Amino acid sequence: MPPESLAPALLGGRAAAVGADSALAARWNAVHEAAAVVAALAAQPAGALDGRTRNFPDTMAQAGGQRLAVARQGIDDLAVILETGIRALLAVHARGASPLAAAQALQAEFGNARDALLALAPPEQHLLG
Repeated sequence: MPPESLAPALLGGRAAAVGADSALAARWNAVHEAAAVVAALAAQPAGALDGRTRNFPDTMAQAGGQRLAVARQGIDDLAVILETGIRALLAVHARGASPLAAAQALQAEFGNARDALLALAPPEQHLLG
């Protein structure tokens, strides 16, 4: 898929979300859609979301309080970074240069930032039965 055809997925594609905080889930899904665009520009697979990652918005909504506030801000920040980065990558591509190295760097930064957000989730509590 050519890079210029990926921009609508970032700018217009917002997955419907259900759960404890649908706005947070929608934003989380949009961030992962944007990360898939970056992965395509980096010529790397986007990767499937594991359960922990997929359920992060619900987990944080249930945690509430400061954890939820920090998660919301972190997701918003990550969305801005990805949107700005994709615009820059597409501009590089439009000039005839390869965005590959920059896209790979952005993809790595996304992974690190997402891991930091996932670390906000409270530890799982297993009930002994």
